[in-house]
Amino acid sequence: MNLEYFIAKRLIKGKEHKISISAPIIKIAIAAIALGLIMMLVAIASSEGLKLKIREKVSAFNGHIQITNYDNNFSDVSVAPVSSKQDFYPNFTSVEGIEHIQAVATKAGIIRTEETFEGIIAKGIGPDYNWKVFEEYIVEGRLPEYSGELNNEVLISGLTANRLNLKIGDFFNTFFLKDGDASQMPNQRRFEIVGIYDSGFEEIDALYIFIDVRHIQRMNKWDDDQIGKFEVFLTDFDAMQQKENEIRGKIVATLDTQTIRQKYYKIFEWIGLFDFNVAIIIGIMIIVGGINMITALLVLILERTQMIGILKALGTPNWSIRKVFLYNAAYLIAIGLLWGNVIGLGFIWLQNKFKIFKFPNPEEYYIDYIPVHITMPTVVLLNIGVLILCLLMLLVPSYIVTKITPVKAMKFE
Repeated sequence: MNLEYFIAKRLIKGKEHKISISAPIIKIAIAAIALGLIMMLVAIASSEGLKLKIREKVSAFNGHIQITNYDNNFSDVSVAPVSSKQDFYPNFTSVEGIEHIQAVATKAGIIRTEETFEGIIAKGIGPDYNWKVFEEYIVEGRLPEYSGELNNEVLISGLTANRLNLKIGDFFNTFFLKDGDASQMPNQRRFEIVGIYDSGFEEIDALYIFIDVRHIQRMNKWDDDQIGKFEVFLTDFDAMQQKENEIRGKIVATLDTQTIRQKYYKIFEWIGLFDFNVAIIIGIMIIVGGINMITALLVLILERTQMIGILKALGTPNWSIRKVFLYNAAYLIAIGLLWGNVIGLGFIWLQNKFKIFKFPNPEEYYIDYIPVHITMPTVVLLNIGVLILCLLMLLVPSYIVTKITPVKAMKFE
């Protein structure tokens, strides 16, 4: 074993290792490993970043799990009220992993101005609303205050405000149908815009405005303790299905649950394709890097044919000689991985810090810049995986060592 390490060291650093033909090939192989790792890191970071941002935006408007009356059938508009006097509200302590729960109600309406009108869904919220996940989307003005007396402050999207030619401080009239009956005179409310948000999620921004939930309670003639549904936020998004099952077992039989995966299944099916695309990119990059390393290894073996013959004449086993070249290959792969990590992670940090690269069509991705997110365990596992897979690919070409005989090797030049 000591002889193997000694020879490997001489191959890598020794003065006797006079690289000629192999020098450019080895550099190309190292560059291929580095570029491949950069591509893999960027692919993973951009995929995870985009999935994370989309999940954050969807959950900011809906929570991770919704608890509603069966009669509501998970409609965007609250139909049958739910009593807020529940054992799990305002603190859902019977299930672990629940960060927050809030009571909301929704009602469809029409905003009318002198020039035009827009259909909207008014989301009624109270003092328990989780603004923490929503603050980053505020682009102008402030958040409305609903903890005191009933007021007419409203938060509206920039998309709707632009369509209606409204701005901060403007008042507008909104009309709501009574119990969904178009034959009756609608309820009219006059609101003042105190804040404008922009989530980049056009499907949602075009619909929702935020008002005091007490307006909806009065228009629907509900009691003060009646709301439309509960929105539950979890500490772990990946545990959503498990937590929904646990929550379902803790609530009364007249209530039902739904995850945002179920409500927006098309969006989550779409972002689920990201993983497949990333897997394809990783597979291609590993194959390309492995082929380059195979080429470099074969060249090293051919250049060291005489040395192989001498070692065999001295009685060195074939596997020991093969390991010498595999050690050398592992060293070259490690150099490529080092440069790939430095450049790849540096690029990811720059994009995360300065948002250099933007989407040409942000409306299709629900965000204007390319978000990136990657964890250290992912980086470590990716490096280990690339190293192991490349070495496994090199086992077959290293088998050529067994075909070299001492007699033929001595004559080889």
